[in-house]
Amino acid sequence: MEKTMQIPSSSTGKPSRGMLLLGLSLGYFMVLLDMTVVSVALPAIHAELGGGISGLQWVVNAYTIVFAGLLLSMGAFADKLGAKRVYTGGLALFLAASAISATASTLGELIALRAILGIGGSALMPASLTLLAHAYPGTAERARALGIWAAVTGAAMAAGPVVGGLLVDSLGWRSIFLLNVPLAGISLIMTFLYVRETDRKSPKSFDFGGQITAVVALAALSFGLMEGETYGWNSPVIFAAFLLALLGVILFLIVEAKGKAPLLPLRLFRNTTVSAGMLAGMAINIGLSGILFVLPLFFQQTRGLSAHIVGLVFLPMMIPLAFNPILTGRIVGRIGARIPMTLGFSLSAVGTLLQAWTDVNTSYVNTMIGLLLIGFGVSFTIPSLMAAVISSVPKEQTGAVSGALNSSRQLGSTLGVAILGSILSGSKSFIDGMHMSLIVTSVILFGGSLLSLAFIGRKK
Repeated sequence: MEKTMQIPSSSTGKPSRGMLLLGLSLGYFMVLLDMTVVSVALPAIHAELGGGISGLQWVVNAYTIVFAGLLLSMGAFADKLGAKRVYTGGLALFLAASAISATASTLGELIALRAILGIGGSALMPASLTLLAHAYPGTAERARALGIWAAVTGAAMAAGPVVGGLLVDSLGWRSIFLLNVPLAGISLIMTFLYVRETDRKSPKSFDFGGQITAVVALAALSFGLMEGETYGWNSPVIFAAFLLALLGVILFLIVEAKGKAPLLPLRLFRNTTVSAGMLAGMAINIGLSGILFVLPLFFQQTRGLSAHIVGLVFLPMMIPLAFNPILTGRIVGRIGARIPMTLGFSLSAVGTLLQAWTDVNTSYVNTMIGLLLIGFGVSFTIPSLMAAVISSVPKEQTGAVSGALNSSRQLGSTLGVAILGSILSGSKSFIDGMHMSLIVTSVILFGGSLLSLAFIGRKK
């Protein structure tokens, strides 16, 4: 049995639990910081390593494809091997891959290293949520803890564009990866000191069939969407990619339905909140990741702004992500998740629609209002979504359901970049493509609002 250092605390254990919450939040802080920093660094990466829109999409999506494809496995590993073991292993890998990413000399190398980072990152989210669920068993206190967790990680999104812009302009894009090294080291130390290992389930056979078909389906779909403009949407290569994606989905469902130890127990989807939550998670990340891919390119390549100025431009969107989740956690603890989620999706959709009319002559006041609405919308939606889905299942299923939820969110991230990038590539001008892509995004977000209102919090 694993031994941990005893840390003095009050009889309630609140100091230790506070440090536990901080340590777990810091790990995911690092993962989100990496994602938002990269969005600002894309033009600098393009200038040094080359690659068009498709190449930049792969820099982003090499991470999210692997992240999404392995989240289900990592959720299962967290339940079977112990969430602390999985979490610390992911931290160590993320630390090492970040350091090596700073040495990449070609776009292909960077894309490969981003995929390795995705392996480490995929271990952090479900394991951290499982550890939080065990440390905060009550529904109300768990909602508040998730609000704080989301606020700390939201601070990463707020800091990412600003810190990333300053680093890119002063030290070059490679420095954004070195930033992860000390953060991962601090989180490792805090985890070893304050986090207790969770109980392990009886070992069962691993669902290799489910894992392989999930990754194949996601990778094939992403390839088809991102390379459709390059090969031609009617080409045999793209047709084969979409066919392989469809086959992968069908085989995944068959394997999961018949398997003895499925990565994603399909019975979870009998729960209406879980089913709707998966779609809602996909929708909010399509919006967030798509916006973070399109708008930095617009501000830097079309408006001619520097990376650190672009970071400042995004502050109205990012700052609410740092403080509003705490309020959201309290609201969810009192009235439930449905209303905050519905409000969050609606605000995000309206803010995105305002951005759809942005051009080179648009006043920053209009841009600021749109970004502010998106920031508040996302910060209402994500903590509510996590609390609703995780609280709707028994504690022993939190690893599986958190892995499934975050896998759907990362699938949304992948699709957001792939779909909006494809619209940009296929448009006559960048401005036309940006307008169309943001209109499509706002429609998806409005759909998430209706979905939340109709199904979140329903018993069946």
